[in-house]
Amino acid sequence: MMGWIPVALLAVPLLGALVLLLSPHAPRRALPAYGLIFSGLTLAVSLVLLATFDHGAPARIQAELDQPWVPGLGLRLHLGVDGISLPLIVLTALLTFLCFGYLSWGGARAGGGFMSARPRALVFTLLVLEVGMIGTFLALDLLLFFVFFEIVLIPMYFLIGVWGGAGRRAASIKFILYTLLGSVVMLLGLLLVWAQTGTLDIEALSASHGAGLPRSLQILAFVAIGIGLAVKTPMWPLHTWLPDAHTEAPTVGSVLLAGVLLKMGTYGFARIAIPVLPEGAVAVAPWLGAFAVVGIVYGALACLAQRDLKRLIAYSSVGHMGFVLLGFATLTPVGVNGALFANVAHGLITGLLFFLAGAVKERYHTSEIPELGGGMLTTMPRLGSVLTFAAIASLGLPGLAGFWGEMLALFGAFQPADGLPRGLFLAYMVIGGLGAVLTAAYFLVMLSRVTHGRPRAQTRRPIHEHPVEPLASPARAATTATLGPAAQIVPDDIRRYELLAWTPLVVLILLFGLWPGLLLSLSTPPVQTLLGAIS
Repeated sequence: MMGWIPVALLAVPLLGALVLLLSPHAPRRALPAYGLIFSGLTLAVSLVLLATFDHGAPARIQAELDQPWVPGLGLRLHLGVDGISLPLIVLTALLTFLCFGYLSWGGARAGGGFMSARPRALVFTLLVLEVGMIGTFLALDLLLFFVFFEIVLIPMYFLIGVWGGAGRRAASIKFILYTLLGSVVMLLGLLLVWAQTGTLDIEALSASHGAGLPRSLQILAFVAIGIGLAVKTPMWPLHTWLPDAHTEAPTVGSVLLAGVLLKMGTYGFARIAIPVLPEGAVAVAPWLGAFAVVGIVYGALACLAQRDLKRLIAYSSVGHMGFVLLGFATLTPVGVNGALFANVAHGLITGLLFFLAGAVKERYHTSEIPELGGGMLTTMPRLGSVLTFAAIASLGLPGLAGFWGEMLALFGAFQPADGLPRGLFLAYMVIGGLGAVLTAAYFLVMLSRVTHGRPRAQTRRPIHEHPVEPLASPARAATTATLGPAAQIVPDDIRRYELLAWTPLVVLILLFGLWPGLLLSLSTPPVQTLLGAIS
């Protein structure tokens, strides 16, 4: 009966994109409200899905739609939601809405505002991107999953290449080449499964737990599918496209890239690779764990060497996604639950961090940490406080959302699934713990250089004059008295539109940190089901 909800989740942003495409002379002033309305409607539908979802049976596919798509090839339009995909769908709709809000409420802002070049194309691109992201989490057919998985590449390519920074062309080309090559390998793995089983139905394949698939074929298919997913995740050493893409992308592009697109890769492990190919998962898990912990340590060490705030946050994603992959590699309910929890937590926290990095770059005209000069808690106490909160959440402070996923992933490595070498995974746990310490180190170093210390006399003006009245800063008068006339040019503290865009993320980070059961109660039953053949 609720099969209309998945259709609506895809139809609303798609309709918005099509209407915009067919209305080339749409008034420029109406574009902010236009994007906000359609993304808001999509968010409302996702909240209806959340409210009507049977939380007592999260392992069951709900709001299911299964209709013929290409009957001659046996392809079906099979969509549905369970406790694994539901949080990611709501997260996608929320972040997209907040990105439109950030652009709309901010007016003529830097980093891809609506008064910049091609505002109509920007709205169209973001709406198409939302279709692909949500569709990936709804798809229950292998080919349909692949179609949605690929749809996101083109709009993200243009988002980076058209509205990005000075190095946007090279970054966008690198992004598309890496992800397309990974997708080709993944498609070969999916076709191998289809050729052997004769079905593309993810639900049926998961229920069979690899029946009819020889072990050698499962290993080959798992490696092929895993490579495609690992590029999108990204897993070390397939991560090199990520820092450039994040650094050059506009603020909203970085938020959606970190908050959602990376999750599409890790989601594929939980939805397809592990349940459909359990013997392949057991064989490859030690290698997956090895790449994961190398990524954790590598990402942390790379962050310690970064001078650019956006690149630091980008490399931190490599480390955080390493914890997600380590959780999957344990093949235990605890570890996989930790991976899924870390997925959502990373989307919230890193999305907030990239919003903040964009705000800092907009005010200082640079994201180079040495040039920021420190003292942000003095000159802009509210912005400095939110940046401190987001960094502490990302380093995994207990009581905030970033803690639970990493802790559960490490705990899963302490006692991996039967058939996996426990001694090796204990070593992974120790190395992962070292990575967690290094994570705390680079975020604290960043905060000491950006938010603490004596502020320099700020002589730069913001990139653009902003028409929206900023929130008053109680430290402004004191700063002026201390530093003299130059302090009168200190950039604004948090503006109202930023407060509106960031507050939901701050609230959810606190909520899931204090009550992790809100997410774990959704993911635990489906995780136990998908691991049925392994445990």
